[in-house]
Order: sequence, then C-alpha cells, then structure tokens
Amino acid sequence: MKVFDNKRGLSNFLNSLESQKLSLGFVPTMGALHQGHLGLVKRAVKENDFTIVSIYVNPTQFDNKLDLFKYPKNVDQDISLLNKLDFHNLIIFLPTDIEIYSGNFIKEKFDFRGIDNKMEGKYRPGHFDGVATIIKKLFEIVKPNKAYFGEKDYQQLIIVKKLVNILGMPISIVGCSTHRDDNGLALSSRNKRLTTFERSYASKIYKILLSTKELFQRQELSEIKSWVKDQFSKDPIIDLEYFEIANNSTLKSTLIINQSTKYRAFIAVHLNNVRLIDNIALN
Repeated sequence: MKVFDNKRGLSNFLNSLESQKLSLGFVPTMGALHQGHLGLVKRAVKENDFTIVSIYVNPTQFDNKLDLFKYPKNVDQDISLLNKLDFHNLIIFLPTDIEIYSGNFIKEKFDFRGIDNKMEGKYRPGHFDGVATIIKKLFEIVKPNKAYFGEKDYQQLIIVKKLVNILGMPISIVGCSTHRDDNGLALSSRNKRLTTFERSYASKIYKILLSTKELFQRQELSEIKSWVKDQFSKDPIIDLEYFEIANNSTLKSTLIINQSTKYRAFIAVHLNNVRLIDNIALN
C-alpha cells in the first residue's frame, strides 16, 4: 500500500501506471471510514488493477461551518483500516488544503439543470457546487477509469454522473448499494457522533422507509407523505427535515405514479444536532 500527500508524487506514480495501460479505480472519501467505505474499496480493487482512496474533508461543500468543525477526523485510524485490507494494489491520497485549493476556497458554479436545487441542495444551498468542485479537482489529478460512490448519497451520485457528462470526462461512475448496521441504519461517518442509544433509536429512519415501500404499492403518495410526517411530528428525539418521493433519474418530486417510471423515497432528519440522510428504491 502506497501513501501520497502531494499531487506531484502521486502523478509521477500514476504516469508509470498509464504507460503500462493498467486500469485505475477511485474512491473519494472525507475519511472517518466505515464498512460502507471499505465495501466501495473492495469492489474497486476487484474491478481494477490499482485503486486510489482519497481522504480529504472538503470545506467548500459545507454550508454550516459548525458542521465542518464537528466532522469526525481520524486519519491514522483510516489508514489502519485500509492497511488491514492487505491489498498490494491500493494507493492512499492525503492532500492538504494547499494542494487542492492553493489557499483559495472558491467553489465553481455548475449547471445541473435544477437537480442540485432539490432536497439536499434545497436545504444546503451551494452544497453540490462544493461537491462538484472537489470531485472535478480530484478527477483531474487521479484520472481514474472508474469512480465508486455509495447510494446512501443518491442525489450526489446523480450529480457526479451529470458532472462527468458536463466535463466530457471518460470516467465510469459506479453506484454501490448502501451499507447498513444490523438495525438498518445507513452507515455514515456522522454516525460516530451518535451515542449507542441514539444509533439504536435511529433505526426508526430505515423502518419508516421500509414501510413507505410497502405503502407505495397500495396508497396515494399524498397519503404516504402525510403518514411519514405524522411518524415524526411528536418524536422526542428525531426532527424531520424533509421527506420526498421522487423520480429515480430526474429526482423530480411527484404525487402521481407512472407505472413505467422508477421512484425513490428520500429522507433527511436531525437527531440531537446530527444530520442523517437515507433513501430507498420503491419499485
């Protein structure tokens, strides 16, 4: 396993791979790694000659400075977890702010045709411009053949696919299934800020999504939305931020079911100041 903390060293190594025409997978992360991240890494390693895992907490995608400050960080632990995978063809990239932004934290503007203004974008203005800015920078450095993203951040996955089309980059974006705790809670770096009790209690989120999938087969969408809101209206711990049922591809919210269209349910909540998101395919 090789570790690089600067673009020059990484680029020199990658140039040697390119000359040998070896395939390169890429898993961009913000650290605080968990089994969900490791699942992405394992798939990338299986499908490519070499795989790069980047660990960088990107400041331009945080609309809340306090959230950035509280974001869990433990690079030594992250490296240890990756090292235990014992993959000889794994590369870790640990860039600094200077390496990425040269001290100038400006996010680019992108035209995602409104997809970036829904759900996460609506409640976190500018978030996806920040995400796209860092992904663009990392793609330009790494130049992977394939990049791997979890479906837990499904809207982000769609945004990244749009970004590659906009930029005309020859990169395949691979979506991977959400990894969950035994109780159904979607794995997230932010889960580390929850107490044991809170992680257990948060299983309610996935249970609601599973019920939504069942109700989707026999109830009007307006009734389902009302039911979900009722489940959280008097909850002493979880505050519902949004719940949407949207087109799987366009992410447009809908109240009318078209049998030829695929839909997903999306949810965001706050549990004692920790923000959690999840989603589920409905059909």
